[in-house]
Amino acid sequence: QVQLVESGGGLVQPGGSLRLSCAASGSNFSSLRMAWYRQAPGKQRELVAAITSSGNTHYADSVKGRFTISRDNAKNTVYLQMNSLKPEDTAVYYCNAAELKMLTMTNYWGQGTQVTVAS
Repeated sequence: QVQLVESGGGLVQPGGSLRLSCAASGSNFSSLRMAWYRQAPGKQRELVAAITSSGNTHYADSVKGRFTISRDNAKNTVYLQMNSLKPEDTAVYYCNAAELKMLTMTNYWGQGTQVTVAS
């Protein structure tokens, strides 16, 4: 079982920056695939960025060049640095952990943190 706790959301003006953090517990963090998803009102949840256990990263086209995902295995924490924020980045951001055990992939979710980009 993996527990995830996000922090760092808030209100920011367009062009501003925020850093989200997600602290994990309950499993071998370094073996987990970690990701950030977001869900805006009336829209489906979408993948924002992911980072594998070996450090390979993947980004949605809409955030490439603006967002950076990273992990600190010593702190069991994954980060999402968000720069040049736009109003369309407004959403609830969710931390996700994917654990592979006995050929079964299990997904875990945090409670979400609100990011609002407005002037």
